[in-house]
Amino acid sequence: MRHAIRLLASPSTLGSSTGLNPAPLALLPPIPLYRRILRAHRKFLPSEMRLLGDEYVKSEFRSHRNVENPIHIVGFLNEWQRYAQEVEGDTWHGTKLDTDKIDKMSDQQLGQLYELMQAIQKKAREDPEREI
Repeated sequence: MRHAIRLLASPSTLGSSTGLNPAPLALLPPIPLYRRILRAHRKFLPSEMRLLGDEYVKSEFRSHRNVENPIHIVGFLNEWQRYAQEVEGDTWHGTKLDTDKIDKMSDQQLGQLYELMQAIQKKAREDPEREI
């Protein structure tokens, strides 16, 4: 009996303008992406951040469960996949939000972002020796 060689997919740089910025990987389907994010939280985040992150991820995926607009779905999955890569690569510490993303946010999203900023600042004032 002949053994078959299993070919594995690998990311390609075809179509990218420079070798420094490879073409983005294919989007993961929602459920595997959801699981990947929760695993990344479990592996890379402190317990308090993990609890907050898990609840937020669960509520976002739950609220987008019935979205039918394909453009919205692709944008949603793309941003969450980018987030998972940042958490796994530990590149999210100390980064600032992109001004283009802030400009695209709705008033409700800006309000939530402001509330989050206030909660982080309050936590930092309560426990100044602890890194947030």
